[in-house]
This record gives sequence, structure tokens and C-alpha cells, in this order.
Amino acid sequence: MSENKTLTGRQIEISWPDLGITVTADLDDRNPALADVLWESLPYQSLQGHALIAGEHLYHVAPIPALLHTPHATRIPDRREAPDGTVFCSGLQHLGIKYGTLTEPMPATPVGRVREADMPALLEAGAAIWDAVYSTKKQILAEVRRAGEPGGHRIPKLAATDADAGRLIADIHAETERIWLAPPVELEDLHQGVIPSGAGNFGTVLPTLLFVNGETRPLGYAAYGGVVRAVVQDMPMDSLVHMTRLLVGVPAEFLGYCGLENLWAFTQRFLEVLDRLDRADFYAVTSQMALYINCLGGWNLQLYPWETGDHLRRQDAR
Repeated sequence: MSENKTLTGRQIEISWPDLGITVTADLDDRNPALADVLWESLPYQSLQGHALIAGEHLYHVAPIPALLHTPHATRIPDRREAPDGTVFCSGLQHLGIKYGTLTEPMPATPVGRVREADMPALLEAGAAIWDAVYSTKKQILAEVRRAGEPGGHRIPKLAATDADAGRLIADIHAETERIWLAPPVELEDLHQGVIPSGAGNFGTVLPTLLFVNGETRPLGYAAYGGVVRAVVQDMPMDSLVHMTRLLVGVPAEFLGYCGLENLWAFTQRFLEVLDRLDRADFYAVTSQMALYINCLGGWNLQLYPWETGDHLRRQDAR
């Protein structure tokens, strides 16, 4: 950390109570705006995830709407080169921690680093979380808090002046609270083969699970994350409305057919009021939807039966 100044008084604890493991990280001055957004949102809890193709990396959805659009000051061109223990805040609404070797050459925005003395504990947590996500399906929660302060949890609720938009936000918020720390019933049903629409040819389930996972993540990350950034960056409202209609309706309808009926219902209500929303209300609804959908995406990754393909192993290039 010698090359980065630690922000005075800015230490966070990342705890996995299910594992009995806590690590402390020092926030630094590389991305002060992101560090501020994180600090002001503490404490919170979230379902802990693990990278599935990029290597030894932990991440979870953080209940921080501003992460979608807060600008960075410093970006590491290739996160593979970051020191182990580096903590990142991501525009995908993630808090991530590199704990070992990564394979994906992805730019990333660091906000701090886990203390060297806690690296053995971080490695232990990483191994246990990988096993939980890939094999056992044990649901491990992370708690992020200011060092030395009590933990806790809340889901932010944004406000809208339009009455229908306000009611929609309240309903999305209530559903997000319901599923944030417990799996959504519709996803549990889907992963148990209960699919009321009959989706899945000849009684199969795995293709439907794959398509649900493949549609949910870009809907939250790219579509809603993109329109939130666009509204903050002052894209004209008529262009925002047009882009939103192009991006969100079709995947949400498909996901509703596959079993995510709440998502489709929320989307229809959003599209009904879309044309009359001002910029502030548009930001509020899309930010609330992004958080909800990214939460669904996290549960998809937790519940998906990754071991189904365990007989397939990467081979050396020919």
C-alpha cells in the first residue's frame, strides 16, 4: 500500500459469519468518490458470490444505486496485475476482492486492499465460497461494515413524484427486500423443475436455467445499468425513453415466460408510465429496477447446478 495513501479513518470489515471469518481492508485515495459512496452506504449484507470463469475473485451485489454511475479517478488496465487482496467497486454494482490468480484481462477500479495479516483468512474464505457456489449450494452471506462499528442491513428506497412511479418503486423495493438475503421462490421453483409455462423442451430443465441466467445478467448489468448511466450523463429524455423500450421489454417478457413473473409485471408497469416520467423519476425507477434485477442475477449464479458439467475440464491448447 506504500504507493497509495490510506484514507484516514476509512477501514472496513468484510465478514462471512457463516464461515467465522472477518478481514479488514484499508480504503485508499485511488478512487475517493467510489470509496465515499461505499463508506456512506455501510453497513449492509449480501449473498456472497464467486467468479465462475475469471479466477480467484469474490464479488457480491452491493445495495448501492450510485455504484452504477459514480465516476472513477483511477482504473487498473488489467486487474490480473493487481495485488492479491485488492478491493474493487464496480459499475456492475459489485464489491469485489481479488484473492489469487485471475485469468480475465479486465479493467477495474480499486478502492482499497485487505490487510496483509488477513490474507490467510481471505484465502480460506475464497476456497469455502467457491465450494459453496460450485458444489454444496450453501448460501453464504457477507456483511460489510465500518471497522469497529456494528453491522446491519438496509435496502435503499428511491423516491418519485409521479404517483404510479412511486407505487412501482415501493413494490420493487419490497420485493427486493424480500429476496435480498433469501432465495426468490420463483427461482427456487425453477431450479426444482417447477415451470408453470411448460418452458423446456420434452420436460428438460437445464436449458431453461441456462437461458434465464443468460438473460437476467445482461438485463441488469447492461440494459438497466446503461440507462441509469445515460440519464446521469444527460442523454435527452426522448432518446432515453426510446432506448429503454428497445432494451428492456423483450428480455423481461421472455423471463416472465420462464417463471420470473414479478419481473415481467414490474416491467409492464414501468413501460406504462415511461412516457410521462421526468428525469428524476426515470432515474429513480431504473435504479430501483437495476438493484432488483442484479439481485436476481446473484441468486441465479448461486442456485445454478454448475456441477452438472463437472465431467468437462479445460484442455491444453493444441
